[in-house]
Amino acid sequence: MRLSYQPPTMPIAEFLKVEAVTPAMSATTKPEVLHELARALARAWPEVSVERFLHVLEEREKLGSTGMEKGVAIPHGRLAELPTLIACFGVSREGVDFEARDGRPSQFFFALVAPENSAGLHLKALSRLSRLFRSDALKENILSAGDAATVHALLLQEDAKA
Repeated sequence: MRLSYQPPTMPIAEFLKVEAVTPAMSATTKPEVLHELARALARAWPEVSVERFLHVLEEREKLGSTGMEKGVAIPHGRLAELPTLIACFGVSREGVDFEARDGRPSQFFFALVAPENSAGLHLKALSRLSRLFRSDALKENILSAGDAATVHALLLQEDAKA
């Protein structure tokens, strides 16, 4: 039997700060969503400017929408100056057209930005988040949560089950 190296998967708690959670986004368009996510990333990681985060997210979207299915979008990109994987999470109660694969509006936005040389970790995080949002109960609980701390706790709780 041949074993292959698998990069370790970080728990969400290691790359998502409560300060980077927006429980009620005001964005109504895809560009506004990206800008709001960039602001959340910069709020939690002030070493990098809003403009720099926004540029990375916009460049990735030019390659194709990161709108997944069932109301989830995972905009992502890479920045050479980052020492580790970082993320933010936002909720749009009304939903935004994010050009998702299933054509439905996206309500749950998880933006990931990784260091340039961390493809394995980046891909593992994307996979982990995709699995996390298969839970309809999690989505319902997030939509009924009133503040960032509650949303953050719900995400960490669901991630711990994985």
